[in-house]
Amino acid sequence: MPTDVVGARDLVIDLAIRYGFQVLGALVILGVGLVLAHWVGGLTDRALRRQPMEPPMRVLTVRVVRVVVLLFTVVVALDKFGFQIAPLVAGIGVAGLGLGIALQGVLSNVVAGLTIIFTRPFRVGEFIELLGVYGEVVAIELFSTTLVHPDRSRVVIPNRKIVGEILHNFGAMRQITLTVRVPHDADLGAALAAARAVTVSNPRVLADPAPVIGMTEVGPLGVRLSVQPWVAVADMVAAQAELYRALLERFRAEHIGVTPAVPALPLIPAEERSPWSS
Repeated sequence: MPTDVVGARDLVIDLAIRYGFQVLGALVILGVGLVLAHWVGGLTDRALRRQPMEPPMRVLTVRVVRVVVLLFTVVVALDKFGFQIAPLVAGIGVAGLGLGIALQGVLSNVVAGLTIIFTRPFRVGEFIELLGVYGEVVAIELFSTTLVHPDRSRVVIPNRKIVGEILHNFGAMRQITLTVRVPHDADLGAALAAARAVTVSNPRVLADPAPVIGMTEVGPLGVRLSVQPWVAVADMVAAQAELYRALLERFRAEHIGVTPAVPALPLIPAEERSPWSS
């Protein structure tokens, strides 16, 4: 057998004897670390689900726990190979600084996301308005927050655009405003009673807070009545349409303000009919 072949074989055998158990031990440590990270993350998630914690904060906490366990496992595995951990950590720190400078926009979104998650200016399921957009919050993540309009379109806002801005949080319910005009000589007591009966009978209208119903204006065309019930955010558009139809039918049935000159429910300007006006 050639001498070089014998030398290569001896070198391989020597390396296998010298480092084989170290490599095997490191691989075992990494495998155990992956299993342990998954198990600890699941255990943390189950524990946090029993606490009054927002879903984004719970997900973030679970991820941090898993990453910490994995990092600890990697450090132990590298130690098995004889690596000096201190220079490695210093190198990672320098590389992280350069990466942070290059990714300032991304990191600002992450910091803003953490601020939103921990300060909780709004929660998933609430209706908010800011930066000229509005919608129901469906997701709060590290990089962005997602809103959904009533037409089911989605608005994705970078978190750095949210922190520091004026935010209007309507919560999980909204107060809608409906306007009805009746003639000056109409029975106002009957009109208000009919409006209240129609409003409270609608299943979408919340009993608490109670609807606000009353006169808001006496003008040349008649008396303006305002009907302001509270509904869930998801029911805003449907509730407005149902209530307007029910009010019209009820007023016609009771002959309240149904005249050729002044309809019981005249067309209201767009800004008054908007379901987003409070």
